[in-house]
Amino acid sequence: MKADPRGTGSRTPGTATGGKTVPTVPPAPTADRRTTVDVTALLERGRTLATPVLRAAVDRLAPPMDTVAAYHFGWIDAQGNPADGDGGKAVRPALAVLSAEVTGAAPEVGVPGAVAVELVHNFSLLHDDLMDGDEQRRHRDTVWKVHGPAQAILVGDALFALANEVLLELGTVEAGRATRRLTKASRSLIDGQAQDISYEHRDRVSVEECLEMEGNKTGALLACASSIGAVLGGADERTADTLEKYGYHLGLAFQAVDDLLGIWGDPDATGKQTWSDLRQRKKSLPVVAALAAGGAASERLGEILTADAKASDFANFSEEEFAARAALIEEAGGREWTADEARRQHTIAIEALDAVDMPDRVRDRFTALADFVVVRKR
Repeated sequence: MKADPRGTGSRTPGTATGGKTVPTVPPAPTADRRTTVDVTALLERGRTLATPVLRAAVDRLAPPMDTVAAYHFGWIDAQGNPADGDGGKAVRPALAVLSAEVTGAAPEVGVPGAVAVELVHNFSLLHDDLMDGDEQRRHRDTVWKVHGPAQAILVGDALFALANEVLLELGTVEAGRATRRLTKASRSLIDGQAQDISYEHRDRVSVEECLEMEGNKTGALLACASSIGAVLGGADERTADTLEKYGYHLGLAFQAVDDLLGIWGDPDATGKQTWSDLRQRKKSLPVVAALAAGGAASERLGEILTADAKASDFANFSEEEFAARAALIEEAGGREWTADEARRQHTIAIEALDAVDMPDRVRDRFTALADFVVVRKR
């Protein structure tokens, strides 16, 4: 019998099937809650509204930081020529401008929040790429690879400062409230990155520890994005807190999908190397769930990963060696468990919306964005 990695008190009992236990999770949203929202248009709306303000903020940076930041955002290439690079999924800006509509405000009210969240998110990407040694992001060389580690650090710091500036220069009470939420989310994000790094050097990490880390690293900023536009639109604290609950659990679903893509994602879609998380020894959800599951595959995986941590030539491992580790993770149940966890967190996020009074069209858009998160391929 395959053990539930979270223990008996953390999940509904599994359903016995064919001699093994398949985790039972709440179902995906029912057909009557699904919508015909054009998610691509919704994401593009957030990007279109936020990008001019984002560019104006980046233009304030002193040279060469303005150029380095423009390269990171995909606006220019490594030679400084105009480019139309992949600017990312733009989920956070979409959530920020959408949340303004919860209060009846125009989506434009959420734009400063969208820009601030996007600046913090990209601050974290610049630093994470350097700390993780990632050489590719969005199908391009990362900033530290092109412009050097010092510029990656400086530009990241500058984007973080700009995020607070963009909000505070509004000079309103609501802007102050929004800044407090963004600052708290930023601290949690940094805590999560510190946990992530420390876990890479440990033989074992519990599923609970991994979920706490991912809640900090991903959930906190998505929670802020889901509420910041509403705060700027004058929402009360209860409404903002409830929207944050939606965003936090959406963030956990988002990260669970990221963890799956980090091992089994198509490099042509993700813009990263094959087996990227395994190459970095990351203790992501599929890994920790597999290690906690018990059984022959789990034990063998534990032995191999312990040996890997001591290997001096780990960076030179072959594709076949990483593929073998991924196969053991899947055999031990880590892939299935993580997919189920993504769906479970998605369901919690959707249900949180029931406690907020908002127009049906706004609720449908929140639901559509959540659905997008759990079915994406990059």
